[in-house]
Amino acid sequence: MIDRTRLEQICREAGHMALNRWPGGGHDLASWSKDDSSPVSEADLEVDQFLKRELGKLLPAAGWLSEESTDTPERLERGLTWLVDPIDGTRDFIRGRTGWAVSVALVSAGKPLIGTLVAPARKEVWSATAGQGAWLNGARLQASTRKVFSGARVPAHDLPKEDSDLTKVEQPNSIALRIAMVADDQADLLATLRWGFEWDIAAATLIAREAGAAISDAFGQPLAYNKRDPRAFGLLVSAPAIHADAIARLAGRARALVKK
Repeated sequence: MIDRTRLEQICREAGHMALNRWPGGGHDLASWSKDDSSPVSEADLEVDQFLKRELGKLLPAAGWLSEESTDTPERLERGLTWLVDPIDGTRDFIRGRTGWAVSVALVSAGKPLIGTLVAPARKEVWSATAGQGAWLNGARLQASTRKVFSGARVPAHDLPKEDSDLTKVEQPNSIALRIAMVADDQADLLATLRWGFEWDIAAATLIAREAGAAISDAFGQPLAYNKRDPRAFGLLVSAPAIHADAIARLAGRARALVKK
């Protein structure tokens, strides 16, 4: 059995480490663009190294997949694998905004077993264990139970014309936090129509599922984790009663985008 107390302590320590480098707290920070034009900072790398060391001590047999580490195929042979984004929402982090989090999930047989998000700038710790519910700062979560698709709350800065019947709410840069908003009934729907990586969503989708949300890719298919290619096209997280309507609204767009 994994020491859950130590796991949460490690994640909290990682969050504190990031907070101590966060420009929003008045700290200097070096950052740059990666080859794919996505941003990265000194803090991303420092937190990644810390988590790899400490989670490795906690569970030496587990594999490792992280946004800021070189991927190796040996993780595919492990019964358990850590999926980590040391700072999800790096753009908000670099700009001194609060919409970022440390994301850690433990995956087995393609499914998350444990998920933890630490958002220290928001004083939030989110957690879930498969089959045991989801929690925010010690309070049990209940996902959105919205029954009507039109008017659904979506974390977004802007909405396309064809989605003008939806309602915009706060959009943190961290997709993990946007997923968690559905888990906490702060939003009814989170949808993406692009390629995304497992480390961004593994912890948060477990939290949302354990809170009662429906989860799928953009075509309504189940998600799988620790795949050879750690990507999936699109993500839908919603109140269960509007999930089918969300798929109907978005699947055609998803198919058109995949063909490009």
